[in-house]
Amino acid sequence: MGPGEDAVARNRALQAEWYGEPLGDRVRRILSGLGLSQSALARVLGLSPPMLSQLMSGHRAKISNPAVLGRLLAVEDLAADPATAALPAAELRTRLDEIRSVAAPALGRPPLERPAARAVQALLREVASAAEIEAAAALIAAEFPDLADVLRIYGTGRAGDAEEHFRRILGN
Repeated sequence: MGPGEDAVARNRALQAEWYGEPLGDRVRRILSGLGLSQSALARVLGLSPPMLSQLMSGHRAKISNPAVLGRLLAVEDLAADPATAALPAAELRTRLDEIRSVAAPALGRPPLERPAARAVQALLREVASAAEIEAAAALIAAEFPDLADVLRIYGTGRAGDAEEHFRRILGN
């Protein structure tokens, strides 16, 4: 594997650590679910098409703008909603325009009213890296195994696993 391939593999691994899976996988589901081109999605997110392509391919690892990440989560939620498939094209465009107009999330509130489990994930991932979260979980695992599991599930796990845990524990 050459240096460029090493960097892409490293970036994809970092994306999986930070976002639960590589961004290319998440974005392809959005594109398929909403019938959008990469260029159209880039406009909604507030990115250039080349930047979105670099994130998808692993040539860039991180979405550094919180507003862009918030928009990505909102578009992902829209694409995952079964009712979206029945929306008329004009209504879908309206919803995407609304998402595009959202600025950086207000402090202290989950961005774009995303599910609480994702808000917890975002908070943990904002204050610590996956390695730090895992180290903290390992330190407390013997005496506080349930708390260690929470750190792992929300800090380094997949969004779907965190949402399932949240529903199971709190009944939401």
